[in-house]
Amino acid sequence: MNEDPKVNLSGSPRDYLDAAAAVVENVSGSVSSQVPVSEPDPELVVNPWDIVLCASGTLISCENAIVVLIILHSPSLRAPMFLLIGSLALADLLAGVGLIIHFVFAYLLQSEATKLVSIGLIVASFSASVCSLLAITVDRYLSLYYALTYHSERTVTLTYVMLVLLWGTCICLGLLPVLGWNCLRDESTCSVVRPLTKNNAAILSVSFLFTFALMLQLYVQICKIVMRHAHQIALQRHFLATSHYVTTRKGVSTLAIILGTFAACWMPFTLYSLIADSTYPSIYTYATLLPATYNSIINPVIYAFRNQEIQKALCLICCGCVPASLSQRARSPSDV
Repeated sequence: MNEDPKVNLSGSPRDYLDAAAAVVENVSGSVSSQVPVSEPDPELVVNPWDIVLCASGTLISCENAIVVLIILHSPSLRAPMFLLIGSLALADLLAGVGLIIHFVFAYLLQSEATKLVSIGLIVASFSASVCSLLAITVDRYLSLYYALTYHSERTVTLTYVMLVLLWGTCICLGLLPVLGWNCLRDESTCSVVRPLTKNNAAILSVSFLFTFALMLQLYVQICKIVMRHAHQIALQRHFLATSHYVTTRKGVSTLAIILGTFAACWMPFTLYSLIADSTYPSIYTYATLLPATYNSIINPVIYAFRNQEIQKALCLICCGCVPASLSQRARSPSDV
C-alpha cells in the first residue's frame, strides 16, 4: 500500500499568511528595482512679485508705444524737444519689453545666456531712460537760456550728437554683464540684482545720484529763468502782481512734480543697491525696484501727453481733427 504523504501541520494559519506576505514583498521589490519609477515633475512656482513686474512691463510697453508711434507718424514733431521725448519713450518701451522678456526667460527658458541678455536689456533701457530725462532737462535749459538762437541747425546737430552719445553709453552699460562682468562664477560678488556684480550696481547707483544732482541744479536755473520771464511779461502787459504770482507758482509746482516724481521712484532702489548685496532678502529688492519701474509709466504723462503739440497729433490720428481748446491755447512761461 502506498503511504500517504506527510504534511507538516505544526504551523498556525497566521504563520502561513506572514510567510506569503514576505514572499510577495520580495517579488514586488525585485520587480520594482528592475522597472524605473518616474518621479513627478516639481510644480512651477511663480513669484507674485515677478507677476507684478511683468504686468508693469506690459503697461509700460503699451503706453510708450503710443508715444513712439505718434512721433513717428507726425512729420511736424521733428524739433529737438520731440526727438528727446521720443528717445525717452523708446527707452521706456524697451524697459517694459525687458521686464516681460525677463519673466519669460526666468520661468520658461532658464539658462545663463538668457539671464544675461534680459538683464543687459533692462540695464541699457533704464539707463537710457534716465539719461534721456537728463537730456530733456538740458534741452529745456538751453531753450530758455538761448531763446533767440535755440531754433537753429546747430541745436538740431547738438541734439543728434547728444542722442548718439547717450545711446552708445547705455548700450555699453548693458553689454557689460553679457561680456563677462557678472557674478555667475562667484556668487559672493553678486549685488541685489543677480547677475550684476556689486561694483557694477555701485557704478550705476552713483551715476544716478550724479544725474539727479545735475538735473536738480539745471531745474533750479530753469525756475529762475521762468520767474524772470514771467515777471517781464507781467510788466509789459501790465498784469497784476497776483497774476504773476500764480504763473510763477504754477511753473515751480510743475518743476517740483517732475523732480519729486523722479526722486521718489528711483531713490529707494538706488540707495538700497549701494548698501545691500545678494545676502539680503529678495523682498526688499522687489519692494524698491517696483517703484523705479513706475517712473517709466509716469514719464509719458509728464513729458508727452501734457505737451500741446503731441495732444494735437494724437487728436489728428484718432479723430482727424483738433479741438478748438487746443488750437487756441497759448503757451505760458509755466509750461516747462
